[in-house]
Amino acid sequence: MRQLLLLPFLLAAAAASGAQAPRITPVGDPSVRNDTIYKLAVKPEDYSDQPFVYLLDDGVVRFESDGTGSRTYRQVVQILTPDAAERWGEQTFAYSGGSEKLTVNWVRVLKPNGEVVSAKPVHEQESLAPVALEAPVYSDERIHRVSLGGVAPGTLVDYSYTVETVKPLVPGDFFTSWSVVTGRLTRRSRLIVDVPQAMHPHIVERHLTFSKQITEAKGRRIYTWYTSDVAKPETEPLAPDSSFGETIALAAPIAWDDVAKWYAGLSDDRYKLTPEIEAKLSEVVKGASTLDDSLRAAHRWVAQDFRYVSLSLGIGGYRPHLPEQVFANRYGDCKDKATFFIALARRMGVQAYPVLLSSGGGVDRTLPSAHQFDHMIAAVERPKGYTFVDLTAELVPYGSIPPPEEGEFGLVVHPGGRGEVVTFPESPAADNRSEVHIVGTLAPTGMFAGRWTREASGAQQYALRGSMSRTTKPDSAERARTTLAIANAIFEGSTGDSLQLFDGRDLRAEPKISVVIRNGRASSNAGGTEILTLPIRNFAVPQVITSLEARGPRKYPIDLDKVWGPHTELEELELTLPAGWRAKLPANVNAQSVFGTYTAEYSQQGTELRVLRKLTGATGVQPAETMPALLEWLRAMSKDDIKYLVLEH
Repeated sequence: MRQLLLLPFLLAAAAASGAQAPRITPVGDPSVRNDTIYKLAVKPEDYSDQPFVYLLDDGVVRFESDGTGSRTYRQVVQILTPDAAERWGEQTFAYSGGSEKLTVNWVRVLKPNGEVVSAKPVHEQESLAPVALEAPVYSDERIHRVSLGGVAPGTLVDYSYTVETVKPLVPGDFFTSWSVVTGRLTRRSRLIVDVPQAMHPHIVERHLTFSKQITEAKGRRIYTWYTSDVAKPETEPLAPDSSFGETIALAAPIAWDDVAKWYAGLSDDRYKLTPEIEAKLSEVVKGASTLDDSLRAAHRWVAQDFRYVSLSLGIGGYRPHLPEQVFANRYGDCKDKATFFIALARRMGVQAYPVLLSSGGGVDRTLPSAHQFDHMIAAVERPKGYTFVDLTAELVPYGSIPPPEEGEFGLVVHPGGRGEVVTFPESPAADNRSEVHIVGTLAPTGMFAGRWTREASGAQQYALRGSMSRTTKPDSAERARTTLAIANAIFEGSTGDSLQLFDGRDLRAEPKISVVIRNGRASSNAGGTEILTLPIRNFAVPQVITSLEARGPRKYPIDLDKVWGPHTELEELELTLPAGWRAKLPANVNAQSVFGTYTAEYSQQGTELRVLRKLTGATGVQPAETMPALLEWLRAMSKDDIKYLVLEH
């Protein structure tokens, strides 16, 4: 267990009663003795598994009641390898040019004895953040890049920078997080948070092995977390990401309703349609027989016919553009497209609302803050509840949301600013299916003729839709190449025809492709018997079992999403054998557990041979003590490692 020390590099004022948070400037940090930090340098041979180590990982954060404040971070890095020297020879600092101010306090390269190799960067450059071509985002984010001279194994890189928030996103709102574990040995770790004494921020600590200190003086409250010799974490496969590391998160003492009121104030006047838009809407929904069909048509129009482009400049990063602007430009970002669709739905007499969320999930619902959101979708009010719609997901059918959003936190913003906390629905594993069916006939010569079909549903459909979502149809030559590639992937040397595809952008089309296979060598003669190669997937995982067993006793919980996850894979072979041929059938397998269910069925009725394999996963987290049960399930599943069947004449 790590020992908590009164760190020698901290000034007494930072740890004693009446402490003040240090004021760090380009002149230095009055609470840190540089020589003491530099003397913490390690012997490289003792850490041959790490390219670098942190001698100091430090943060000093100030917040005011109006949401303004500053964040000062400092790291002292000991370089151990040439790869680390290349990595740390270039540094970038990002900030918002419209609401923040950056000060690079210092960047220097030294020897562990304090001798200066390079007192400042050899080159500095300021630029706007790059814009991706596939999903353009034009913002006021700025990048300050520096190049360092003299970085080499055995040197130290010591840098500090401050970002001041001069124009908060939401008045009175702030959010910050800190990970004590950096992924490398960290000799000293410190976080100081300085807030007004009357303020009581929301604080969430996870897995900490030490306690914070709280001091008050001169109208301020100072929270200090510090510890020493944080080891490189020992990770385990299949563990939840949240299992590793010690983390601290802190947010302003506001409520989700405050965030909803802020966004409603930006967007409540953004839902007016022009006569031109209404005319186009009438054209889009023409032929729809029900209201849901009309909503489905409007969804497809906005999701697919308007490009994703974000103009996140200043308040434009948060306030949606007017529908007439989106309609005229034929592009918009998540909030623009969601707002446009909500306006269309309301025009059709349906209540719809914006929903704030994080595109990557992981919102901590105990820490209300607009800073936890970076995405927006729409909620359509229907008789059975909300239908959630992500207008940036052009291949996700109406009524579904992208898999990363399922089960996550959302904030529905009602007119006037009432906030409603929701959890997005999750599809059961049985609905997220991928199926392969091979149906055909085996000739006495061992040649196969039949059809291969692949279909998918739920979360499993998107890879298939993506591969079929081209705006131009494949020509005859490309279809021929695709047909041959599929046929040869099933049985080497086979030919194919009658390729059936679907339009991945047609959200009502069944995700399904198939091809007729001919002249495929499926079996070979072996002295009076035939050896049939099974052309379906084998789910046995002996290497995984060996790897997990070799790790010894389990420490962390088991994330079922990482074992297999909430989806189903099914592969089936239905083969008509020549008259008088019989297959030597292995035993069926039925392995059920909290981690999932695996079924393997082998049967023959007359000349009809059938082989089916199906694996359905689960979701959730199981304690470390269930590792033997997981291994038992994997062993039971891996008994079905059959790659060939013997066919007796």
